[in-house]
Parts: sequence; C-alpha cells; structure tokens
Amino acid sequence: MYRQTKQRSMTLTVAAVAALVPLAAACGSEQADDAGSDRVGAGGQRVAGVRWSIDSVTVDGTTHRAPDTAHVRIDDDGGRAAGSTGCNSFSARADVEDEGDGDGRRVRLSDAMFTEKACAKTPAGFEKSLGRALTAGPLTTKGEGERLTLTTADGDTVRLSRAEDAPLHGTRWAVDAPGQKGEKGRAVLTFDRDAETVSGRLPCNRVNAAATVSDGRITLGAPSTTRMMCEGSLMDAEKRLLALFDSKVTYRIDQQTLTLTSEDGVTVRAVAEQ
Repeated sequence: MYRQTKQRSMTLTVAAVAALVPLAAACGSEQADDAGSDRVGAGGQRVAGVRWSIDSVTVDGTTHRAPDTAHVRIDDDGGRAAGSTGCNSFSARADVEDEGDGDGRRVRLSDAMFTEKACAKTPAGFEKSLGRALTAGPLTTKGEGERLTLTTADGDTVRLSRAEDAPLHGTRWAVDAPGQKGEKGRAVLTFDRDAETVSGRLPCNRVNAAATVSDGRITLGAPSTTRMMCEGSLMDAEKRLLALFDSKVTYRIDQQTLTLTSEDGVTVRAVAEQ
C-alpha cells in the first residue's frame, strides 16, 4: 500500500506520515444531516479545515510526546490531508466507508506522497509509535472541547489539539493570487508591528507601505514598489493586490489563513508559511 524506502528508520517514518490521513478523515466521519457531515468529528467540533497539532502518541502504555511542529490538516471539502510529523511533510487522499452497522466508518488511504528526510531532532520512538498506532486499523474518535483522542482497537491512542491562530505580525503570509505559477508569481507579505509597515513581494515587484492595525482593520498607506515588468497575467494579479493599498481593509485570521477584505468587497486570502 505504501511505497517502501531503503532505510528501516525511514520506513517507520513513512508509515507514520501516511497514517495521519486516515486519522484526520476518521475525525470527520460522524454522520450529520447537512452536507458538511464529513467535516465534524466526535464531540461536534469542526475537523475539516482545521489545523490539528499532534500532541502525543501512547502505545503499550508508553507515551511519546510529539515535536512542536507535528500537525495534520484536512481540506475544507474533505478527502485530502496534509501535514508534518515534525520532520517529514506529507499529502494524501483518504476514503471513508460506512461499516455494516452504520455506527462507524472505515478509512482507506491512497495516493500518499511524502518526503523522506531523516531528522535527528525528531524522536525515533515517537515516529515508530505513531506509525504503529495509526496503521493498526480503524480509529475511534472522542472529542472534548478543542481536543481529539484517536483510539485503536488495542487501546493505543493519539492525542490532537486545535492549533492556535498564527499572529498577524511577524508571519510570512503567502498570498493566493491569480496568475501564480508555482514559485513564479508567488506573493508574500509580512506585517511589522513596531515599524507599522507591511513589506514583501508581489507577483512581480517588491513592495513596502505603512500599515496601522486597529479594531480588526488595517490602514494601508500608498505602496512603494520596484518597477520590473513581468508577463501579463502576473502584472494583472499585481494590480489587483495593489488595489488594496492606500485604503482600509478588514482582516480575519482563522488558524493559518489570513483574509483581507477591501471596502468595496474585494477579498484576498493568504496562508502562513511553515
């Protein structure tokens, strides 16, 4: 089911990475009457579209703490997940099927893709135990507030908690801009609290401007940019982003996503870089 690797230690990492997808989908497998039923887990909290920190894994009574950066997130429409074990990143597809009695679901992983780094700072015991727990079969979920517990048939557990929102200031925000082609045309903005500025890269040029934050609004000053010329689609995308400047915009942060909305209703979204 999973692609094999040359090193034993990496095989354990791969198992852990791949298995994170079923856990996320299983969290969202509780049935409901609305179209978003696969986005809600035990306890009624939203699962899809949420960045979950992996806190710990317990196997055979021994608990292993997860690295601070270990996490998993399912797309809003479900079915795909991405995240990190604290060392290797991953993405995959998860299919969820109802069991015969209708009270639970089975999760099947397919098309898993992952990196294959060996990281000395990631505890080997954690990745080995995580791989064992999450590939042991169907997982049951129990939600409590901002936390989820995933339990195997043998009683091993994986504990998750809802990750905190990224801060507006000091975060590198990668803008979802039309015309972007991979790294080419990728716009990135960073807000500086002390200097009250925003700076970064537009689809073509670099930009700087004043940025004062108050009561859920950002007052952006007139932009100062370099004067490079790029292909038409990138210049069009740049013009759309520049239209946000020299005005007030409202902002909202939902975990790793920043949404900026201009006074005339234009919306721009950006994701915190990892």
